[in-house]
Amino acid sequence: MMIEIPVSLSVLVPVHNEESVIPESLRRVRAVLDAIPGGPHEIVFVDDGSSDRTLEILEEAAARDPGIKVIALSRNFGHQAALTAAMDYAIGDAMIVIDGDLQDPPEIIPELLERFHAGYDVVYAQRKERKEVWWLRLCFFLFYRIMSRLSDIRLPLDAGDCGLMSRRVVEQLRVMPEHHRYLRGMRGWVGFRQTGIAVERSERHSGKSKYSALRRLKFAADGIFAFSIVPIRAASILGAIAVLVSTLYAAVTIYAKIFLHQTVQGFAALIVVMTFLSGILLFFLGIIGEYVGRVYEELKARPLYVVDRCIGHAFAERQYLERRSARTARLPLASASGRYIPTRENVAEE
Repeated sequence: MMIEIPVSLSVLVPVHNEESVIPESLRRVRAVLDAIPGGPHEIVFVDDGSSDRTLEILEEAAARDPGIKVIALSRNFGHQAALTAAMDYAIGDAMIVIDGDLQDPPEIIPELLERFHAGYDVVYAQRKERKEVWWLRLCFFLFYRIMSRLSDIRLPLDAGDCGLMSRRVVEQLRVMPEHHRYLRGMRGWVGFRQTGIAVERSERHSGKSKYSALRRLKFAADGIFAFSIVPIRAASILGAIAVLVSTLYAAVTIYAKIFLHQTVQGFAALIVVMTFLSGILLFFLGIIGEYVGRVYEELKARPLYVVDRCIGHAFAERQYLERRSARTARLPLASASGRYIPTRENVAEE
């Protein structure tokens, strides 16, 4: 018989311009957490530079509920950076990622927790049915399968960021300094025991998606370039094929000229081939440029995000304690990237 040890949960919710969704999201997440033994449980919201009333609503909620933390970023840094910030400030034994638009229903948290108690460090939600338009569903379907074939590590199909991670998995993600983050791939790279649960993805509760087609393409590129060098290998393979074909064509041309006294015609074909190969060359130069550009971004070593302010009862107490600690020369623990990393032990000590 499996014994379930009570744990504290941190629910991580990155949001951007979600003022119409926040009240319902708060209600449903809090209702689920209140029914789970253990604790204390917390909800960590990261406002990713919202321009509507999202931050104001979250600030009011944090004033009423001591279990809510709000990290307001100085501008919009993107979903993956906001999620990284949430992980940096969470202190739970297990951390659950959901999106603020309620497409990943909070009611799956107990099922995620059951798998955690069964010994899994990562429990990801696999979308068995989507509510988007058909062409977008097709793009998602193809991307996950192409990504799985290109990657050198095992990446589960149709699994997004939603899921549960144990503290030791999150600790490994925290020390990864890369800027173009593809967290669902990084989560798979870490290893440990991982499993998935089938989840029917809901429609947005309200509002519009903040992911444009261009941002989706950029995110897909982040995943491919971060976990595969197949595009560069493809350039080498295609170049070798082009050399072989051109060598064979040259041999045929020489044979026809010397032995058959014929001149091979094909000015139009020559122009087409030259144009095609020039396009291929520029295409793969662009791919190499993507890798070089990402190396350049990493070498600059800028922080992943900048925090404007932290809101919540826990942060109000921490500010006083940090000022007291500074006077006694006891500095807070920091990660490899210089960000403050609160832990359950630090909070208990404070």
